[in-house]
Amino acid sequence: MRKSIAYVVCGLAAALLLAPAAMAQTTKVAAEVKAGAFVADTNHSKVTWSVSHFGFSTYVGQFAGVTAALKLDPANLAATTLDATIQTAAVGTLNAALDTHLKSADFLDVAKFPTATFKATSVKSTGASTADITGDLTLHGVTKPVVLQATFNQAGVSPVDKKYSVGFSAKAVVKRSDFGIKTYVPAISDDVTLQIDAEFKAAY
Repeated sequence: MRKSIAYVVCGLAAALLLAPAAMAQTTKVAAEVKAGAFVADTNHSKVTWSVSHFGFSTYVGQFAGVTAALKLDPANLAATTLDATIQTAAVGTLNAALDTHLKSADFLDVAKFPTATFKATSVKSTGASTADITGDLTLHGVTKPVVLQATFNQAGVSPVDKKYSVGFSAKAVVKRSDFGIKTYVPAISDDVTLQIDAEFKAAY
């Protein structure tokens, strides 16, 4: 019993001693991010969307399992490349009937258009930790330019998998009618607000 207690005490002491070192491995300064190639952690990357529902409420859903490849060099931000793919059938609202409707030809038509993609065409710094990412969004068979207002969250070694990781969030507003998704416009808003959250792992 005494030995078990000693193990617990030693474990807690080690955790307290190692915590500052673990925190020291991360940075919130974008200029300190390591340059290289990264891939999205699909378990921690998602796109949350919201629309106005007849003006009475804001309805929210998500696309999970986002896949993406990123090449980043803080010293040469203009050379950034980003390619992301969403499986449209991964749409989720916690309402099975609505999910089925969203996957139908009235909206995403996932049988005909199983993926949506975003390919960055330019990146422009807007602040110490922010940037505008302009790119081509292909959705429902239509490609349109979209600007993502991105914010750098943090970079460093993840305490979970010990891999060098980079985290970002981004926002954008798109008109779904621009992509041929016009069902119930304007009762259900044409404007769709996108909130993107992504963790990337070093591919090197």
